[in-house]
Amino acid sequence: MKLKHLISLLLVLMFAFVTGCSDSATKEAEKDPETKTEKTDLILATTTSTQDSGLLDVLKPDFEEKNNYNLKIIAVGTGQALEMGTRGEADVLLVHAPSAEEEIVKSGDAINRQKVMYNDFILVGPAEDPAKVKGLSVTVALTKITESKASFVSRGDDSGTHKKELALWKDSSLDPKNLGDSYIEAGQGMGATLQIASEKKGYTLTDRATYLAQKKNMPDTEILVEGDESLLNIYHVMQVNDEKHDKVNAEGAKAFVEYMVSEDTKKIIKEFGVDEYGQPLFFLFE
Repeated sequence: MKLKHLISLLLVLMFAFVTGCSDSATKEAEKDPETKTEKTDLILATTTSTQDSGLLDVLKPDFEEKNNYNLKIIAVGTGQALEMGTRGEADVLLVHAPSAEEEIVKSGDAINRQKVMYNDFILVGPAEDPAKVKGLSVTVALTKITESKASFVSRGDDSGTHKKELALWKDSSLDPKNLGDSYIEAGQGMGATLQIASEKKGYTLTDRATYLAQKKNMPDTEILVEGDESLLNIYHVMQVNDEKHDKVNAEGAKAFVEYMVSEDTKKIIKEFGVDEYGQPLFFLFE
């Protein structure tokens, strides 16, 4: 009888051990079924246009499904995103201010800069077009806006769009401050700036993708100036240099850069927006 009790006890202990191991393995697998290791965070600093357009809502889950990282997105102006890179506060950057990007690469704060996609900037405003700029060149349009003292809403946040706007004023030999109180600096992202421009019945510069994504919220705002070569809007992705900033997730950053230039991702970008808007919101380089 004692032997039978001993055998029964051993069987119970073995069952408990196997069950415990199985539960532990299950919990580990739930973290990541592929590698059975917990996903690590990857910080992406990017412009608000990639967020407001909805593109990142599509790319984030796809990237996380294919890679062992939790993508943490910080959508700010390109200037702020680049500053995060210079301080080592982000792992990877997706931005659209080529001249400023080149500076951060030269300083050694960013590496592996790759061209991803492009769309264009457009000048939008109220349908009644008080400054009569529809169909004009950017230079002439800004001149007429200045002369008529029409409201112009600027991002005012050192973003890629804000940088482009200031460059256009400069190229037109104009100072937007001459508009006085009609020049409104929003200090906000593109979506919010478009809403302010709509409410103020003013003009603003925006990327086409965000405008199309937000159009339903501002039916009286129309595209008035488009097509100028100077309005091209190019996006690059780059890693923050881990040799200069030791807390950077270098492997994750490299994985994201490779993901953004992969053929599968290009296909997603190429088709994004077509179903809803009848045209893609971003275009690929041949």
